[in-house]
Amino acid sequence: MGFATALSVFVIALGAALAALTILGVAQRRSGLAARSVFDDRDGGTVFLFDGTSLVDATEAARALLGSVAVRGSAWARLQSYLAPHFPGFEAALADLPKAGRIRLDGTGSDPVTLLAEWRGGLMRLTLCDPHSEARVLALDALSQRAQDEELASLRAIADSAPLPIWRTGAGGVILWANAAYADLVARKMGEEEALGWPLPALFEGAAGRGRACLRIEAGPKGRAEGTTDVWVDLHAFPAGAGEIVFALPADAAVRAEGNMRAFLLTLTRAFAHLPIGLAIFDPQRRLQLFNPALSDLTQLSPEFLSGRPTLYAVFDAMRDRRMVPEPRDYKGWRQRIAALETTPDAGDMQETWLLPGGTTYRMTARPQADGALALLIEDITDEMARSRTDRASLEVSQSVIDALDEAIAVFDQDGRRIMSNAAFAALWGEGPEMAQPQADLQALLGLWQAGCAPDPVWPRIGAFVAATGERQGWTAELRLLDGRALGLRVVGLRGGATLIGFDTRHGTPTIAQRPPRRAAALRDRATGTG
Repeated sequence: MGFATALSVFVIALGAALAALTILGVAQRRSGLAARSVFDDRDGGTVFLFDGTSLVDATEAARALLGSVAVRGSAWARLQSYLAPHFPGFEAALADLPKAGRIRLDGTGSDPVTLLAEWRGGLMRLTLCDPHSEARVLALDALSQRAQDEELASLRAIADSAPLPIWRTGAGGVILWANAAYADLVARKMGEEEALGWPLPALFEGAAGRGRACLRIEAGPKGRAEGTTDVWVDLHAFPAGAGEIVFALPADAAVRAEGNMRAFLLTLTRAFAHLPIGLAIFDPQRRLQLFNPALSDLTQLSPEFLSGRPTLYAVFDAMRDRRMVPEPRDYKGWRQRIAALETTPDAGDMQETWLLPGGTTYRMTARPQADGALALLIEDITDEMARSRTDRASLEVSQSVIDALDEAIAVFDQDGRRIMSNAAFAALWGEGPEMAQPQADLQALLGLWQAGCAPDPVWPRIGAFVAATGERQGWTAELRLLDGRALGLRVVGLRGGATLIGFDTRHGTPTIAQRPPRRAAALRDRATGTG
């Protein structure tokens, strides 16, 4: 082959190669592979393209990242919620991006990430990269990524399903993360017409993350409030880095229960306000929870002192200082008896009668309750004791009067129980077991009388007369004792259904009609103790 021939073959081969390259270039341009786009990253990566705050495009990894953010809202708001914990102050740095053209931010934390921000033709390109190599975008092992995604999905489901608001704050109290319950609470507070932005507003700033707090929510659109709803929570905060993790436990039921309890106590206080008996209720810790005005009047303790919720022992000590408690011989032992009510609540009530200086008499009753509480009642029984002494003296005088009579007298109630009798009655019928009983049964005494007298049909008539009701006409009869003495019997109906039965061994018993009316009435009154 000559030189000319070889040259011709080379020229033809070169032309064919150039033609092939041209055809390949046209094909590449037509398929769009020749022009490198902002996402021409064959190694994959997390890249976002924003026009202002509107997402223009994102890689598959970037969209997966947005999908993993629990915060609701726009793509920019979700990305902000992710970047805020890793890049504090990133928003201020991005504000200078149009002038700077390119900004690099290094993240914080145990596994930091680098944020590369570029300004390209009015669009903002954000790339999350490995801090050790800018050229290599952030990528993870597939299996590790899957395990982390599953764990993240589980944690997200738990946090979003929690029925209580949970959020995390950073330096200055800025919300870095919040669960769905907190976001819903923000939406209720702000109203549906307002779009949620990031960071979410802090709803409980004044509570400092601890204690009970109330969030007032308007029931209607702003400007047309149709009432308000109070949401009560108990805040529990735990340190987390420069901020805190806060849990808001619902407290509406507890607040309602406390309100109902206060209303109930107020009702009890008003109900007991007019009682003349001093009432004090102590809780299981023996602190005063409820008292009425009578307690202050009877104990001479000021309402201010009682309102301070003193202990049971403090109340007794203050009463002792005012000489409103009788000074026992063993005050320490007396206090131990009070303390025994705490350890043995089933021991029953403790009741004492206090004789105070000046002649005043109090009745103190300490009554343990099933739930450990203690009710203390103090009652002024001075008048009651005076009446009791007067009644007792009257009964003693009445008994002395009928004991001075020669006629043997016994008074029975309508049920046949003996109410009273005199000394002549005991002398006539002896001191047997029938007489020893304070309220001897009429039937037993009828047997005693019948055994001591000659047979007579009058005994059933006595029992019928005692048991009869309504107006009764008295009657008399003549009996004879076994020793031959005559025994006069008279049966008289008294007021209240009582019956007087008299026995006379002196001269027989005259009929009631034979007695002067005034004398008969006087005998009845003396027999009943009313004369």
